[in-house]
Amino acid sequence: MEPVFLFKKLISRLIFPLPLTLQMVLLGLVLLVFGKRKAGFFFVFLGAGLLGGMAVEPVADRFLQSIEQQYQPINERLGHNVPYVVVLGGGHDSQDNFPPTSQLGSSSLSRVVEGVRMAGLHPEAQLIFSGGRINDPVPHSQVAALAALQLGVEPHRILTESEALDTEDEARAVKEMVSGKPFILVTSASHMPRAMQIFRYHGMNPVPSPADYLAREKQYTPWSYFPSARGLEKMERVFYERLGLAWASIRGIIPAETVD
Repeated sequence: MEPVFLFKKLISRLIFPLPLTLQMVLLGLVLLVFGKRKAGFFFVFLGAGLLGGMAVEPVADRFLQSIEQQYQPINERLGHNVPYVVVLGGGHDSQDNFPPTSQLGSSSLSRVVEGVRMAGLHPEAQLIFSGGRINDPVPHSQVAALAALQLGVEPHRILTESEALDTEDEARAVKEMVSGKPFILVTSASHMPRAMQIFRYHGMNPVPSPADYLAREKQYTPWSYFPSARGLEKMERVFYERLGLAWASIRGIIPAETVD
């Protein structure tokens, strides 16, 4: 696995909501041990307060909706033929006794289902699944393709790309596979803004078909305003995508104003 890829993953994990706030609390405790009471209590309460606030689901939804709502789902067939539907990789865990649909993570399964839905609306299209080996001996694209087969897609309609480790790798690989032809791009709604920027940077202009919406419009109950693992999961998605945009901006792949 490439050192740059590992470095990105390590740094991002250190500044996700949970580890970041726990580091603040730990710093505060260390300061207290060394007699720095004022600074110590400041960091302890800052870390605990931020963690509790970010884990409130309505708060997380507000931040996540600003990312997810940039692109809307496709609810009917496009007015022209679509040669390809490209489904970007997510995550999976290989289990020999599990069907492919159960090996995929929730985001990945949502992407595959959306890709199959697009293939149903566009029977002339081939499905391209991308994604290589990340912490698993089996390429992600292979598991996604097997899931699509189980969901009724004909084998001759499925293509795979099994080397890409991140979205930029996928964009380069897909560019070669589609050879300038139009295509629908399927990925999670929160990932779609970054994916579209990267694909455009590489000279493509796909039709976005977002899936896996997490921050949906709904009525909150009083219990929704208590910190929860679900709220923290959504805020982690916000951090992940903002960090991804920032990294792409630093490298000049996307405009700096996109990160705002």
